[in-house]
Amino acid sequence: MSTASRLPKSIQQLTAKLPTEVNSTVRRLAMLSLIGQVVLVVTGGAVRLTSSGLGCPTWPRCTSGSLVNTPEMGIHGFIEFGNRMLTFALAAVAVLMLVYLWNLRKERRDLFLLAVGLLASIPAQAIIGGITVLSNLNPWVVGLHFLVSMALVVFSTLLVNRAYGRTGRFMERPLAPIPGAMSPVMTAVAFFSAVAVCLGVVVTGAGPHAGDANAPRNDLDWDLFSHIHAVPAYLITAGAVFAVYFVLRKGIIGPFRAAALLLLAVTVLQAVIGFAQYYNGIPALLVGAHMLGAALLMSAATNAADVARFSPKL
Repeated sequence: MSTASRLPKSIQQLTAKLPTEVNSTVRRLAMLSLIGQVVLVVTGGAVRLTSSGLGCPTWPRCTSGSLVNTPEMGIHGFIEFGNRMLTFALAAVAVLMLVYLWNLRKERRDLFLLAVGLLASIPAQAIIGGITVLSNLNPWVVGLHFLVSMALVVFSTLLVNRAYGRTGRFMERPLAPIPGAMSPVMTAVAFFSAVAVCLGVVVTGAGPHAGDANAPRNDLDWDLFSHIHAVPAYLITAGAVFAVYFVLRKGIIGPFRAAALLLLAVTVLQAVIGFAQYYNGIPALLVGAHMLGAALLMSAATNAADVARFSPKL
């Protein structure tokens, strides 16, 4: 007896209406997941940069007597609770993605497993967020919370590429050939992007924007780690320039050209923001922009490495 025949009739009727191939709804959900993960990084930054980290002073409730924020808590409670609610919205998107992929769970195992990973990571992220609050915004726990968000941006980027048939076993059109060195270079760029993000967490933990006036700091030398953080950023920039140079010199067209140009643009923008915040006293607005840039950089680097991996080599 097949799995489908063992399901209740109502469930069988529902699954019969679900797509049997990757359609526009699946693609939109994948893109919505990526956008949502980036927005979550921005709203998480807003929580910390507006000193709203303890806007909801407990977890899983917002207060000991209320599940949601109350008017008496003011703007800080609204910002913190809004960030928590976005997690539930992303969970809903992940559930819908799994539902729409149900009939494709064997044929498109790549998509299904990525969707499962995203859904499983969301409650884990919520728990880490709760520990963040209960630990009075311990900078290392706050950093872990951010790093999980970065991992979810990576997974969402891969989900988008697979859903749109840009990379993977089910590519809809062949990619243009690229120099053989491009794949390891782009893999290195993705790796150093992750290193830069990790070091950025250390810098942030030593900086002034703790999320609350009474939150602890990691007591490391902020200026020293800012310079260490810049080292992988220089390597990322070198890799992006190298890729664009060969793209233009060899006349490479298609997804890798777009990926390389996007990577360089995001890298330069992130560098400008980083230097601007360093030399202007770390204003909160620029720190928030730098956090957005980190999410965009991780997505762009993942995309470039993914496209390079599946491109034929010259």
